[in-house]
Amino acid sequence: MFLTVDKSVDSLPAEASIQPAIRVQGVTKRYHSRTGEVHVLAGIDVSVAVGEVVALVGPSGCGKSTLLRIVSGLEQADTGEVKLLGLSPLQARRERRFGIAFQSAALLEWRDTAANIALPLELAGWTPTDRDRRVAELLARVGLSDAADRLPRQLSGGMQQRVALARALALAPPVLLLDEPFSALDELTREQLQGELLDLLSTIEPKPAVLMVTHNLAEAVLLADRVIVLSRRPARVLAEVTINLPRPRQAELRDDERLHLLVAELRRVLRSEREGGR
Repeated sequence: MFLTVDKSVDSLPAEASIQPAIRVQGVTKRYHSRTGEVHVLAGIDVSVAVGEVVALVGPSGCGKSTLLRIVSGLEQADTGEVKLLGLSPLQARRERRFGIAFQSAALLEWRDTAANIALPLELAGWTPTDRDRRVAELLARVGLSDAADRLPRQLSGGMQQRVALARALALAPPVLLLDEPFSALDELTREQLQGELLDLLSTIEPKPAVLMVTHNLAEAVLLADRVIVLSRRPARVLAEVTINLPRPRQAELRDDERLHLLVAELRRVLRSEREGGR
């Protein structure tokens, strides 16, 4: 079971208990390039409740990852507002309210597996004894107890992503942001890690609010409670599809006809938007 003690920050603001864990309202984003202005996001509204998993899907290059970077405070919106637990993204980052994992594991090459996972705990001021206990727990949860002293170059791609996920969960954050964390992996490894993420999300208490970007429709349906479909640039919300599949979910659900029907529904939305824009 994951620890829920947060030694680094004060209690959540009172308004966090009466609003979505993640709230995005009217977010727009433009970039300036040598060929002119690129309009990426056009008034995006997204919300994620406490304990809910929401997936963002859409055409390649539509701005899914840009939106997640804005939510995390790595980029700024031109207009609109983003709140995480009632805080701005920069405040939420300073107060360590969210964990994040990217397509690239982004591990520190000179740190072994245990030390990479321990990094956020060190920055939060945990004692060595508490860090060691927490890291051992996380290593066991992601199946890497026997790889604690390996450097990133000694790990497979799937193992590196397990390390990155464990690091993102180290402080038991109430919000988890995932930017296509499995997309660079082969199909079998990706499916294995999807199953492991399902298991993690079913056992973590309290359950985090999860906003994930994926280009894989089956992955979105398997993992999410709702799927938000974005259009081509400038991205707007085309549809929100509720995934009415029971939890806890097992990886075997990917072979279920109900999942296939939901994937087909998402594909129809994307296809109709593409054909309508011709």
